[in-house]
Amino acid sequence: MQVVIFSFPTARLQNWFLPAEVLQEVMHPSFKKVQMLESDNFITELNQPLNMATDPPFHQAYKSLIEDTSNNIFGKKLVLVEECELPLIDLSRILHNDNVVDESEREECKEEIARASQQWGFFQVTNHGISKDLLEKMREEQVKVFKQPFDKKSKEDKFMNFPAGSYRWGTPSATCLNQLSWSEAFHIPMADISASAAAFTTLSSTLEQFATTVAGLARKLTAILAEKLGRESTFFQENCLPSTCYLRMNRYPPCPVPSAIHGLMPHTDSDFLTILHQDEVGGLQLVKDGKWIAVKPNPEALIVNIGDLFQAWSNDVYKSVEHRVVTNPSTERFSIAYFFCPSYDTVIQNSEPSNYRKFSFREFRLQVQEDVQKYGHKVGLPRFLISH
Repeated sequence: MQVVIFSFPTARLQNWFLPAEVLQEVMHPSFKKVQMLESDNFITELNQPLNMATDPPFHQAYKSLIEDTSNNIFGKKLVLVEECELPLIDLSRILHNDNVVDESEREECKEEIARASQQWGFFQVTNHGISKDLLEKMREEQVKVFKQPFDKKSKEDKFMNFPAGSYRWGTPSATCLNQLSWSEAFHIPMADISASAAAFTTLSSTLEQFATTVAGLARKLTAILAEKLGRESTFFQENCLPSTCYLRMNRYPPCPVPSAIHGLMPHTDSDFLTILHQDEVGGLQLVKDGKWIAVKPNPEALIVNIGDLFQAWSNDVYKSVEHRVVTNPSTERFSIAYFFCPSYDTVIQNSEPSNYRKFSFREFRLQVQEDVQKYGHKVGLPRFLISH
């Protein structure tokens, strides 16, 4: 038996058989999201049908993993995940013109961005320049696309004018349940956005507007972070072009046993910077001080996190932090992420003494793909550390 964090009313805990000391700990306000997994109904719940018209065929594709009792996670110790709010930064101090904001306030904002990137690797931003109307429209169009029949989504190039291979679901390389991601996504290069979704003209224009706006925010934030390192911010202007970045629209369907399967398995991002807009459902978790914490959704904010390339480029000053998405048993979750990436030929290096050897983005991506195929998961930056 295992207890893990998820969205259930705290009051329901009182109906579960738990030792008094455990129940007291779980009932603390900080640990208000919990679910229990019973071994005798594990297979039964996983084999309940989902929305077969629109959902990917998780049950059929991963039947052997689901039925392999050696992959069950029963008998593991109690796992509690505390919910917290990420550092919250008001960007109005740097996005307004010089006549509106005092220079000291501008510098304070820059310091907050750099400090959060060093200490957390994650932060939230408000007054970010992306209107509430655009975010709501983006969510509406995203829902429409994911509600299309699975057969239509899986032939995205033929029926939806998305690039071939942009629709992805599950984890093809998974060899156990812990490597399975219960989610579906459209992974769209920025260069293809204006030409995509001709069958969904409103989506196409909304995607383009969202991508253009969030790209400007990414350039602003990376320039600030480079400045605080004392390095040239023109690096990003020269290497991270619209044609090298991409958007990823995500949907996390309800999962019968969320304590057994991730929505998105633990990972770090293989880019410089990621900007995420998520709905109010929640599910994003990250590692802080060696333990997992759940991120409290903030409908007014965007979430920003440092990627592997920025950690290497900053020589470990900024942190690329492991994060994951947990599933929900009854409610689907939507998010959209913008990944600020360089061209494949871009070389990542910093001044001596460096913790990392010089490498290109192409070399990094190829190494990640090789490790995923070989081990079922990404290794990432440790592959490029200089051994001392």
